[in-house]
Amino acid sequence: MKNNKTAKKIIFVLAAVVFTLAAVYLAVFFYNQHAADGEYNNIPTKPTQKYEPLAYNPIDFDALIKGNNEIYAWIKIDDTKVDYPIVQHSAEDEGFYLTHSAVDKSYLKSGAIYTETCNKRDFSDPVTLVYGHNNYGDSMFTTLHRFEDKDFFDRHEFVYIYTPSRKLTYKIISAFQYDDRHIMNTNDFSDRDTLLEFQQMLLNPESDNKNVRKAITEEINESSKIMVLSTCITGDKSSRYLVCCLLVNNEKTD
Repeated sequence: MKNNKTAKKIIFVLAAVVFTLAAVYLAVFFYNQHAADGEYNNIPTKPTQKYEPLAYNPIDFDALIKGNNEIYAWIKIDDTKVDYPIVQHSAEDEGFYLTHSAVDKSYLKSGAIYTETCNKRDFSDPVTLVYGHNNYGDSMFTTLHRFEDKDFFDRHEFVYIYTPSRKLTYKIISAFQYDDRHIMNTNDFSDRDTLLEFQQMLLNPESDNKNVRKAITEEINESSKIMVLSTCITGDKSSRYLVCCLLVNNEKTD
């Protein structure tokens, strides 16, 4: 009888030891699992990358630059003759491309489409001014005057700029007759108030010859990128015709 009681005590003690060891093992196991999860959850990671699809770029800039290394962009407007390279010469001769070809810098009375050195070549300025001649047949910026027709203006919203690595899409917000002042020299666009005032002028120009796009869903503010296309008006040396555009899309190209 005594031996039976002793055996039961031993079994009870062994069971208690096994239970205790199992409980300790499970506690340690779950603690380590929790600690491991916490450790790896706290490792710094980069933000999720959104891969940008590449837009098609039809311009062979490598070939163009072999003829003239001052070509840095291309402008195209549907249903006009505006389909040209954009160039920029040195500050010492800002007017060089008034009478020289963008293809090889040779003399050409109708000139080229160009910007001045007050503008960067990546279109990152608050306002970029692009020049082109009028009244040399339908060449250069002559066909910008098609935007004087309201129906044409309403049906043609966009200007496309290609660079070697980007496609920039601009929405045409207005087109109107302006005076001959030098927009970049007479406005300090680094001043916020000056910039906002100029933007508002583009949306409500004081001109009898104007078209303004009414349904502009994009906000225009100090962060906006504006491009102004400027050309002459036949028989009026004191005026310019402006087509004014807002950058609405900036895509990488293939």
